[in-house]
Amino acid sequence: MPTPARYDAVARALHWLIVALLVAQYAIGWTMPDVHRDTHPVGLIAAHLIVGTALLAAMACRVLWRATHRPPADALSPTMRALSGATHIALYALLIVVPLLGWINASSRAWAVTLFGIVPLPALSAAGSGFGHAMGDVHGILAWVLFGGVCLHVAAAIAHRFVLRDQVMQRMMPW
Repeated sequence: MPTPARYDAVARALHWLIVALLVAQYAIGWTMPDVHRDTHPVGLIAAHLIVGTALLAAMACRVLWRATHRPPADALSPTMRALSGATHIALYALLIVVPLLGWINASSRAWAVTLFGIVPLPALSAAGSGFGHAMGDVHGILAWVLFGGVCLHVAAAIAHRFVLRDQVMQRMMPW
């Protein structure tokens, strides 16, 4: 089987950085205490905010890189290419929207949101905002939708490798 045309090193590095941040974010999100009216952003909640902003920054880099660099050619059928494109657009959108909704919710709680725990970021909603609090609920729901999308993405990569036996998965592998 011929060697697949691979994504460039920057695209692969951003992909796997986002994977690592997502693994950390879900681990933190599932183990952090529930957020209530008088919850303070300390411990795991503070870590969740920091990883969320790092994820958003990594996604901004990924979107900019993707917009300026063409992916390598593939041998997918038009149907598979369309499904792949739609899935990737949905994943990109969720990877941006979910952290933004968390940021809106944090702002409504008057929590300081920082990039990497250092650079202060502006509030995206007013303190006490009902809209901002509601976006916290949407954040939680869409986090599960994102998790399902990631599972679908992983299942598709595994199917390409072991069922279709093509080289699609190897295009993004770090080695």
